[in-house]
Amino acid sequence: MMKRIAVLASGNGSNLQAIIEATESGVIRDGTVALVVSDRTNAYALERARKKNIAASYFSPHKYSSREEYDRGLVTYLERRQIDLVVLAGFMRLLTPYFVLIFQHRILNIHPALLPSFPGEHGVAEALAYGVKVTGCTVHFVDEGVDTGPIILQEAVHVYNDDTSESLHSRIHAVEHRLYPKAIDLVLRDKVTIKGRRCIIDEG
Repeated sequence: MMKRIAVLASGNGSNLQAIIEATESGVIRDGTVALVVSDRTNAYALERARKKNIAASYFSPHKYSSREEYDRGLVTYLERRQIDLVVLAGFMRLLTPYFVLIFQHRILNIHPALLPSFPGEHGVAEALAYGVKVTGCTVHFVDEGVDTGPIILQEAVHVYNDDTSESLHSRIHAVEHRLYPKAIDLVLRDKVTIKGRRCIIDEG
């Protein structure tokens, strides 16, 4: 039975597009994008979903008195739609402990750096400013911290002498679009086991 994925996105949704295409091509074998939710009414991710006839919802933060009330409402919304896996794709809200507990080990995020280095919103710019020769991207489970959950997959991206934040981010994005669907597929097929802080991948 195909598992139902909800993608939460706040912006353009290029990773969402890669995930949708991966479900269509069979890279993601056991899941389908059933729902896209955004906290921003003008997020292009919503339009990407509608073009594929995927349910797309603007979930307004202005209707709730706190982050936790928002997340409680969002959890109810996702549960009513029988969501199996929550995938963050540029979702610019920090999930509350309540949300993380309800969907424990069922929330994935991708970060444009090799965690634990350069967590947070400005990972690409901070890596470039620090002068690293190699950065990359990381797919991880979401816990209560900021980019601190167990790491599923990582891939390196070399930094060139003439890189800007934009050029480096563009090359990282290209890797993200391949790595994220791969990680989603592994999780949906129960090929990832969490042991402490480590994710053990079943390559069979």
